[in-house]
Amino acid sequence: MGPVLVFRGSHSGLWHLSCLIMSTDPDEPPTLSTDRHRVLPRPLARRHHHILWRYDFAFSIEQNPCDREYRIGDQTYRVQVPAAGASLHLAFTACNGSERDDVWTDMNQRNAMWLDLAQAHTRAPFHLLLQGGDQLYADPIWRNVPALSAWRRLPSRKRREVPFSPEMAEAVANYYFDSYCSLWGQPQLAPLLASIPSLMMWDDHDILDGWGSYGAEWIDCPVLQGIWSAAREHFALFQLAARPDDLPESFAARTGDHFGWAYRVGEIGLVAPDLRSERNRGRVMGPAGWQALTAALESLAGCRHLLLVSTVPLVNAHLTSLERLFGFIPGHQSWQDDLIDQWVSLAHWEEWARLLDVLLNFSTRTGTRVTSLSGEIHLGALGVIEGAGARIHQLTSSGIVHPPLGHLASRVLEWSSTKDLRVTPDITARMLPLPGSNRRYLRARNWLELNMAASGDLLATWRAEGMNYPIQLSISAGSV
Repeated sequence: MGPVLVFRGSHSGLWHLSCLIMSTDPDEPPTLSTDRHRVLPRPLARRHHHILWRYDFAFSIEQNPCDREYRIGDQTYRVQVPAAGASLHLAFTACNGSERDDVWTDMNQRNAMWLDLAQAHTRAPFHLLLQGGDQLYADPIWRNVPALSAWRRLPSRKRREVPFSPEMAEAVANYYFDSYCSLWGQPQLAPLLASIPSLMMWDDHDILDGWGSYGAEWIDCPVLQGIWSAAREHFALFQLAARPDDLPESFAARTGDHFGWAYRVGEIGLVAPDLRSERNRGRVMGPAGWQALTAALESLAGCRHLLLVSTVPLVNAHLTSLERLFGFIPGHQSWQDDLIDQWVSLAHWEEWARLLDVLLNFSTRTGTRVTSLSGEIHLGALGVIEGAGARIHQLTSSGIVHPPLGHLASRVLEWSSTKDLRVTPDITARMLPLPGSNRRYLRARNWLELNMAASGDLLATWRAEGMNYPIQLSISAGSV
């Protein structure tokens, strides 16, 4: 597995990167070398005969864009470094898998949109790859770990009391470790991960489907807490290239209470709150997450354009009537987790309004254009939030691998998205038809191409499977 590049920031005239590789050799892997530096790795984790290593290095930022090289052993890899104060070329992806690990028999078919992204990268190299949640689908853990399969067959009360045994902990750790190695090693993904630095934020499937939206009696039980701990550790290792209790700069909680991060690249701000670490039935973010987001916004107040990665869309179909209906049905229905996961949920409405108010007032006060990026719903979509004299666009793109929703579910969403939502007396939110279409949802696997001009203007393009024409939206940074 590897190399996998992770972005570490743009400051002091340098483009800072980390690089993950896996080794089975007991000796240290080769030195990483560039035209100016030679870097030794540090070990991050060991499991059986495998060692996960990290290199930290940087390229200088010049007055013109540069195609740079780094070498590990006899392998050479190329990275595009933007010019100082120039435009940025970004890709955004989400939902890199499915609930069933055996749904794809042909890996080229599974990764068709990754191959499409690779072709785009060949034509015009990307500077950053934003991965907005569900990079790993851990759902097969229930089938692939026999101890968990046996646990699920127990009566409900018994399940909540069963301890998370050392044997179970070892099996769960092996599952996450092996799953990431297999995922990052897929030949359709590996060349991109080695040449485009990623910024990643997790969502529920990186842990378990619906994590944080279960009742407290389940989320606090020993087995689920044990799974959570393993998922947290391996998310940090394989998606952040760090130990969970030793996060790098630009993470608000470097001891890993949550994984929110913020970066500035020229006139562009990049921020991702963690919507899972502190989540429960009644909230999306806890006090630490809110404090981190507030501080991140203040640190990026001088930017012309802010890209917010909200793994759950800020705007989506209004399904609160269906949510109320489930409240009258005994037991817990599978769709309830999906509904409670949404910002547009009865459980989170007040917090949603608070977030929109914070973002809109930030935009008005600072003159910074705010655009939100999301995945999660397995469809492409466009929404807008207005209030406080500002407008925020919500660009939704998913999944790059996950199949789109079925026709019936998509029609329900279309029907539920025709009316404006009055979030508060001063804030409205609504879904818009996609450019060039009369439909609000793109029912095809897709990813987003983002061209950010030095001025902060944004050209967003949905790249969708089976479509011969691009879906494009221009967002000016000149007026909020």
